[in-house]
Amino acid sequence: MGYNGLKKSWIFPGQASQFVGMGKDLFDSTDVGKKYYNLANDILEVDIQDISFNGPEEKLKITKYTQPAIFIVSSVISHLLIENGHVPGCVAGHSLGEYSALTAAGGISFETGLELVKIRSNSMDKAGINNPGTMAAIIGLNMDSVVKLANSIKTNEVVVAANHNTENQIVISGNINAVNEFVSIAKENGARMAVPLNVSGAFHSSLMQPAREELADKLNSIQILDINIPLYSNVNAKPTMKGSKIKESLISQLESPVLWFDTINNMVSNGNLNFLEVGPGKVLSGLNKKINRDITTTNIGTLIELNSYEI
Repeated sequence: MGYNGLKKSWIFPGQASQFVGMGKDLFDSTDVGKKYYNLANDILEVDIQDISFNGPEEKLKITKYTQPAIFIVSSVISHLLIENGHVPGCVAGHSLGEYSALTAAGGISFETGLELVKIRSNSMDKAGINNPGTMAAIIGLNMDSVVKLANSIKTNEVVVAANHNTENQIVISGNINAVNEFVSIAKENGARMAVPLNVSGAFHSSLMQPAREELADKLNSIQILDINIPLYSNVNAKPTMKGSKIKESLISQLESPVLWFDTINNMVSNGNLNFLEVGPGKVLSGLNKKINRDITTTNIGTLIELNSYEI
């Protein structure tokens, strides 16, 4: 089946998009679903099928399981889309989703991508245990205000802006006490809401340095191919097709903020208004509505949604 119409921008979700049961329809009904899940059990040395399909939810929420589980679903769906003649105009992924985006763009194989995600998720999980930290969503303050407020907190501990999701939705990350202090004073400094997140570490902060070093060792041992589809990086929100540049950004990503708001705006500025969210959930579609009302986003996270899109 050929691709009809303008190429869409494919965006790939990260943690918090998972749900128990995701991917089971793809495993049951597609050859590539069976192949990828069987490969995944071997690579991960854990029954990711059982965790993804049956949970329990608390187990699926553990970083070392969540990340590969989401990556597999996104990769199966993008494989099926490409197999049926659909080609992205450009790609981007939110945090973990950048690995799904790179795989879809042909920079790495599914197997290499999953090996990287295995190391990334395990090392992040370990860093969260050794350097306890947390995150919180701040609604109603822009990036400048969040940075100023973080800098005003008198502490030697870490608290930084970690995800710039929309103009006024920023996720902060850092040591538990420092994040809690930020949350406690956020409303009196103009925030509408300040919500602690149920995460196992201070992702996209300097507390992830040990994880970055471990991931860098693996990334430096593999080749990322140059691609012919622009990939917008979390680290600088700019498109690149050079494998070496993508490798650098993936290494930096663990300690750097995810510049999602700028990424989507840059994609739109470059003429991309039609988006496809490839993977479980509808988190990125919700962000798109807040970033730019002119964007249209289609979700494909299940076999039913995939088949509806194919018609």
